[in-house]
Amino acid sequence: MTVHPTPGKRIVVTGATGNVGTSVVRALARDPEVGSVLGLARRRPGLRIEGVEWDTVDLSRPDCEDRLATLLSGADAVVHLAWRFQPTHDPVVTWRSNVLGSLRLFEAVAAAGVPALVHASSVGAYSPGPKTEPGVDEGWPTHGWPDAAYCREKAYLERVLDTFELRHPQIRVVRMRPGFLFKETAAPEQRRIFAGRYVPGNLLRPDLLPFVPDLEGLRFQVLHTDDAAEAYRLAVLRDVRGPFNLATDTVTDARELAALLGARIVRVPRAVVRTALSAAWRAHAVPASPHLFDAVLRLPVLDSTRARQELGWEPVHTAAEALTAFLRGVRRGEGEDTEPLAGKRLR
Repeated sequence: MTVHPTPGKRIVVTGATGNVGTSVVRALARDPEVGSVLGLARRRPGLRIEGVEWDTVDLSRPDCEDRLATLLSGADAVVHLAWRFQPTHDPVVTWRSNVLGSLRLFEAVAAAGVPALVHASSVGAYSPGPKTEPGVDEGWPTHGWPDAAYCREKAYLERVLDTFELRHPQIRVVRMRPGFLFKETAAPEQRRIFAGRYVPGNLLRPDLLPFVPDLEGLRFQVLHTDDAAEAYRLAVLRDVRGPFNLATDTVTDARELAALLGARIVRVPRAVVRTALSAAWRAHAVPASPHLFDAVLRLPVLDSTRARQELGWEPVHTAAEALTAFLRGVRRGEGEDTEPLAGKRLR
């Protein structure tokens, strides 16, 4: 009798060409339990990854339902990473893409009978909370910071998924809530998102930074994107449900940044920085909004015990290594051959 091997799982990943997406599809493609990975994005990339196929879909378009039905047919799990950060001056555009696009995807998952949905939530979905260890667990309220579009949208989708789970109990829903995610090849994208397309990367070199501002509330957690991708892989393949915080145990503050950059610390009033950022944002000089600045200073510290215990997840990289990779990427500016991560070597 001939024994035919069981085909591996078919996984579909939206937002597959960005910071998290490129790491997630690589992690999935390496796993022997995964038979195929379909990476979806608005624009087809030139990037080639063994075991990954690419296709295009724009979730912001109301007419994408038929295309989604075809793309999700036969999938064992969908990992939803697609997210649009800009334009920060027009939150209606991001709402249509991030919120309405996610609603279309969720309904397509249910219609196609996909048994598992892994959704990229964020620390930004959490309500303001303590900045001290051990941090908040997954039961902390997820109402976001309402003045920041990013947090407002992430929190709204948490409520949507609450209802989705009640309506579709047969679908295993996982919500990932990571801290700040960095890797070398994502640095060009993150520079454009926060500093702007026209700010040269070589101006952001650590040796040109005169000091690190010590701001009240400037305590956050950093995770290497590849470590987050490993948690996504585990969530896809293991029989788990619900939310998972993802972060290293180290909390990054002005002291940690100064040691990493070899810079001195200068105490700066929060109002001074916010006023300067607000003026630059209103002048369209930088894309990062003062509302997001307000949110970052209020984000709670995360306790990732559940991910370690139920997923068996443990980050490989330290927070300092993740930040160092980002800074190296800023200097080199190479990126990857996808529209979001496109970069160039900076001399």
